[in-house]
Amino acid sequence: MADDHKPGNMHVTEQEKTFAGFMTVTKWVTIFIIAILVFLAIFRT
Repeated sequence: MADDHKPGNMHVTEQEKTFAGFMTVTKWVTIFIIAILVFLAIFRT
């Protein structure tokens, strides 16, 4: 029979790495978009 589930016994290291990568990409994309908006606001015609 399969092992019984025990709360708090799951390995989440891969999930934590994936989430950290997602947050890093989100941060840099947000900074890039803000930089584009500032550039457009400064050099608009």
